[in-house]
Amino acid sequence: MKARQIRINDEVARTAANIIRTELSDPRIGTVVSVIRAEVTADLKFCKIWVSVPGDEAQQNETMAALTKATGFIRRRIAETVNLRHTPEITFIYDDSIAYGMRMRKLIDEANK
Repeated sequence: MKARQIRINDEVARTAANIIRTELSDPRIGTVVSVIRAEVTADLKFCKIWVSVPGDEAQQNETMAALTKATGFIRRRIAETVNLRHTPEITFIYDDSIAYGMRMRKLIDEANK
């Protein structure tokens, strides 16, 4: 991956995280939603944003539905903030790597006892 592409991915991820944290007022979106990473295609037409959502499955589904509903707003705010030729279509993807890591740590700690 080229350095320019990495910078764009980082900037989109940082901007999306800031928008989710400070500008969305949907009560279904918890305060601890973490943007793990963003991946913008080379032609800047599509973007996948991986997010981690703590809580049970119902909370995760509600939060993902709320993020999907807010995609247009988030895309518009990214267009205003990040200087790109095209503003990519955004897709949110649930990432359970943090929960998986915590579960593995707990199992390892229990096995060590």
